[in-house]
Amino acid sequence: MTPTLPTLLVLDADPPPRLGRLTGRARIEHTDAAGLAGRLPAADVLLVWDFTSHAVRRAWPGTGPRPRWVHTASAGVDHLMCPELAVSDTVVTNARGIFDQPIAEYVAALVLAVAKDLPRTLELQRERTWRHRETRRVAGTRACVIGSGPIGRAIARTLKALDVTTALVGRVPRTGIHGPGDLDRLISRADWVISAAPLTEQTYGMFDTRRFGVMQPSAVFVNVGRGGLVDEDALADALRRRWIAGAALDVFAAEPLGEESPLWGLPGLIVSPHMSGDTVGWRDELGSQFVELYERWAAGRPLRNVVDKKRGYVPGH
Repeated sequence: MTPTLPTLLVLDADPPPRLGRLTGRARIEHTDAAGLAGRLPAADVLLVWDFTSHAVRRAWPGTGPRPRWVHTASAGVDHLMCPELAVSDTVVTNARGIFDQPIAEYVAALVLAVAKDLPRTLELQRERTWRHRETRRVAGTRACVIGSGPIGRAIARTLKALDVTTALVGRVPRTGIHGPGDLDRLISRADWVISAAPLTEQTYGMFDTRRFGVMQPSAVFVNVGRGGLVDEDALADALRRRWIAGAALDVFAAEPLGEESPLWGLPGLIVSPHMSGDTVGWRDELGSQFVELYERWAAGRPLRNVVDKKRGYVPGH
């Protein structure tokens, strides 16, 4: 008798994942957000390939069986977590490890671009204007990186290579990592305040009017974590009042950022479309990572990148 293959349900995005290595090892089915709720009860595994969708959070509380394992092709899990999933026996894994160095490089590029006034240089070139200026030196400046996971640690390593004195802040203080109690003191001295934390109940809106007021006037704020970490109105006000020197946002509370958003025209703000971790071939890396995890799951071996569903991230790193 032929054994029944596990059903792998993929919440699709374009382009779809390459899962050819799983041919004959899984019954692969695809769905969009509208069809997810009706397909969940028959799935053994759910691959959230459309990691910008909130469909899982909406569909999960329904009736019937639920997949034993959910994998999201993203570092964050806030888009899919709901109370019913958090208390279930379903294992949740994420794409930890794929985006660490690309995001670190992107942050370093932003720091250098701001310090060397590259946006203005490009504007002047388009205007055919020759205007000599002085720029800031990066070596010897201070950075505070909020988020001590693999992405935050990669950012810290990369900035240290530029001779930036870097402090790392995590949820729990330990060797080489400061705790939340040190955050205000560290950002008050930092030239670069870099947000790379997961979005949880504790971190939602953590960068607010008070926090921007704590920063020094020469500070630049960078967010490559989650849009919900930042009170965008408070940031806009801080930039208009010149409380801080500038900011760069790669993530936003609502994406894509609407053309009517005032953020586009704020002085000193660089806007990028959630692309800091997306390098050439990144989707293939995500697909390969999932296939390797599936092979472990099918063989009964422990999964890597298991998320603590109550904390909202992979612990112990």
